[in-house]
Amino acid sequence: MAIPGVAIRGQRSLLRQIREALAGGGPAQARLDMVVRIIARSMVAEVCSLYMRRAAGEMELFATEGLDPAAVHVTRMKQGEGLVGEIMKLGRPLNLADAPEHPAFSYRPETGEDPYHAFLGVPLLRGGRAIGVLVVQNRTARVYTDDEVEDLQIVAMVLAEMVAGGELLVGGDLKGVEIAPHRPERLKGAKFGDGLAYGVAVLHERPVAPSQLLSDDVPAEETRLSTAIATLQAQIDQMLEGNAGLVDTSFEVLDTYRMFAHDRGWNRSLVDAVRNGLTAEAAVERVRSEHRARLGQARDPYLRERLHDLEDLNDRLLRHLSGEGHTARELPENAILIARNLGPADLLEYDRTKLRGLLLEEGSAASHAAIVARALDIPCVGRLLGLRDRVSEGDAVIVDAESGEAYLRPRPDVVKSIQARIEVRAQRQAEFAKLRDTPAFTRDGAKITLLMNAGLDVDLDIMGETGAEGIGLFRTEFQFMVAEEMPRFNAQTALYGRVMDAAGGLPVTFRTLDLGGDKVLPYMEAEREDNPALGWRAIRMGLDRPALLRLQLRALVAAANGRELRIMFPLVATVDEFRAARALVDIEVAWAERRGRKAPSRLAVGAMIEAPSLIWHLDALLPLTDFVSIGTNDLMQYMFAADRGNPRMADRYDPLCPPALRALEAIQRACAETGTPVSVCGEMAGRPLEAFALVALGFDRLSMPPAGIGPVKQMVLSCDREAARRGVSALLKGGAGSVRHEIETLARKISLAV
Repeated sequence: MAIPGVAIRGQRSLLRQIREALAGGGPAQARLDMVVRIIARSMVAEVCSLYMRRAAGEMELFATEGLDPAAVHVTRMKQGEGLVGEIMKLGRPLNLADAPEHPAFSYRPETGEDPYHAFLGVPLLRGGRAIGVLVVQNRTARVYTDDEVEDLQIVAMVLAEMVAGGELLVGGDLKGVEIAPHRPERLKGAKFGDGLAYGVAVLHERPVAPSQLLSDDVPAEETRLSTAIATLQAQIDQMLEGNAGLVDTSFEVLDTYRMFAHDRGWNRSLVDAVRNGLTAEAAVERVRSEHRARLGQARDPYLRERLHDLEDLNDRLLRHLSGEGHTARELPENAILIARNLGPADLLEYDRTKLRGLLLEEGSAASHAAIVARALDIPCVGRLLGLRDRVSEGDAVIVDAESGEAYLRPRPDVVKSIQARIEVRAQRQAEFAKLRDTPAFTRDGAKITLLMNAGLDVDLDIMGETGAEGIGLFRTEFQFMVAEEMPRFNAQTALYGRVMDAAGGLPVTFRTLDLGGDKVLPYMEAEREDNPALGWRAIRMGLDRPALLRLQLRALVAAANGRELRIMFPLVATVDEFRAARALVDIEVAWAERRGRKAPSRLAVGAMIEAPSLIWHLDALLPLTDFVSIGTNDLMQYMFAADRGNPRMADRYDPLCPPALRALEAIQRACAETGTPVSVCGEMAGRPLEAFALVALGFDRLSMPPAGIGPVKQMVLSCDREAARRGVSALLKGGAGSVRHEIETLARKISLAV
C-alpha cells in the first residue's frame, strides 16, 4: 500500500477476508488469529496484534501475528499504561517511526517485540468508546502513510462491530471482554432539578444502528449517501431561510451548524469510507466515532458544543438513510433520559407521563433543559463527566437530584435504599398537597404571597394543584424557542389568552421576550458574541427591534380583552430603557382603543431588577413603575461577574452571603419606602432555606417553580418572621463569606421546617 513494488490487496478484498474469517466456524481464538494474519499480510506488516479491554479495565493481548504467541492472554496493561493505554485514553491513532523512543512506551519482554520500531495503533471504537486497540509494527523505522492509517481505522471499526455483535464472546478467554460498561458506578454531578427517580436508561443520542457494515455495490452506496447528504443540507438551508424549522436541535450557533453540514472535510470522510467498502450507514458511524473520540477530549466548551452539533447531524443523516425521518420515540414506563446536552424543545418531545428523570453530561442549573425539567417537576442531575460513555440503553439508573448524584447499574442495596427514600418523598408530597388551600401566614401573622413561574402549557395544567396565588413570571420566550417559525400575532394572542383563562382571575405577570445571549432562535440570524450574557439580549433586543416587541405587546393587549394586564420587562439596566419600553406599551394600548378594542381594565407595567446598576438608581426608577421583580439568577451572576451557565462558575458564589443579601435588602427597603410592590422570581425563591432568608429580609411576594410551592409554604407556616429578621440582620454585619451554615443553624434554632 505504501511500499513501492509490493502488490497489496485492495481494501474491499481485505474487509471481505476479515468478514469471512470471523463468520467461519471453529473456536473464536482461531478466528481472531486468522484475522491478525490476514491484516499483517495485507498491510505488509511484520506484526499485527489485537488488544481488548477486560471488565476490570486493563488491556489484554488477545491475538498476534509476529509477536510471541505465548504472550497471548498473558500480557496485560493497566489503564493508561504503554502505547496501547495512550491510544485508549486519546481515542485516536498513534503513528510512530520509533516506538521505543516514545515516553509512554512500556517494554514487555514476554512479547518479543524488541526488533520492531515502526508502530501504528488505532482504537476499536464502539459508540465513541474505545473497547480495544489494533496494532501493526515493522522493524524498519518509518511513519505509516495516511492511507494506511485510514485503512487500519476502517478494519478496526469492522472488528469492533463484529466483536460487539457477540458472536466471538461466547466462552473461554473472550467472554471477559468489556463491550459496554457493566459494573455499578456512582457519578457526582450538580443538582439541576430536585427529586429522586429510579428507572431504565434511554439514550437521547441513540443512533440508527447500521444493519450491514460492508457493501457489495460501492457506486449504489455512494449514490445513497450523496442523496441523503443533499437532502440534509437542503433541510438545514431551508430552516435558516425561515421557511421551516428544526424540532430536534440545540438552537445554538445554527450558522455554524449549517457550515458543518456543508463541510467538505465531513463529506469527504463519509465518501472515502464508502469507497473503501463500507455501507453508507457504517460510514456515518465510523465518522461519528472518530469525532466523539477527538472532540470528546476537548476542554473548550465551544468545541464540545460543536460535537453536539455533529452528533445531531449524524443522527439526522442516519434517519435520512433509513427513511425513518423524525418520529417520536416510544418510552418505557420508567424512562431516565440520558444526554450530553439538550435544548428545550428536545425535552418537550418526549412523553412526560413516562419520563421519570434526566441525566446530563454537560449544562448548568440555568440551562434551558434544566429550567424545563424543573417546570415539569422532573428530577435532573447535570455535569456528570463521562456519563454518555458509561451507560448503555436499558441500564438500570438512579437519579438522586437531592444530592446531585447518579447511580449506574446500582447494587440491590442501593436500589432498596432509593426506593425507601422515594416513598418518604411521596409522603412529603402528600403533606404538601394537604396545604394547597392553606393561606401562607407566618406564625406571627405575616402574609406571604406564593406565586409560580411558568412558560409551558403543562404549567397551566398543574397550576390548580400547586395552590399558587397566581403566576409571578410567565416566560413568553419558550413559545418562540420551541416553535418551528416565528409565532404570529394570532398564535401569541391565543397562548396569552389561555394563560389568563387558566389563572381564573388570579394575577399573571408576563415577562416580555428574554431572547439573545444563549437563547438563539432557529429562525433568526444570530451573531456569535464573546460575552453573550452581557450582550444583545432581552430588552436591548426588543428596543432595537421594536416591531418584534410591539407585536408581542399588541398580542398581550388583545389577549387581556378588558382584563387586568401585567407586563414586565427583563434586564432593564437604565431608567431610560424602561421609559422607552413603557412608551411602547402606551402606544399599543392607544392603538387598540382607536380601533374600538377593549383596553385592559387595569394595566401594570414593571421592571425586572437583574442589572446591579439599578440598585443605585431606584429613586428614579421606582416612581415610573407599577411594580418590580428581582431576577436573582441574573442579578447574582452580574454581581459576582460569574457566568451562571459556566459549570466552573455556576456554584462558585453563594447568594446566601452578606454582599448578595445586603443588595436584596437595599432593594426591599427602597420599595417599602416608595410603596412599590416587589417580588422575587429567581431560583432563590423556590428553595426553602433561601426563601427563609428572603422572608427575613422583608419580602412578602415570592415566585418559584411549581414544585417549590409546597416546601416553601411549609417553611412559611413554621416561621417566626420577627425572629428570622433579627437573626439574619445580625449575620449581615459579619465579615464572613457565605453565611449559609449560620442561616441553617438559625433555622434549626427557631424550629423551621426546611
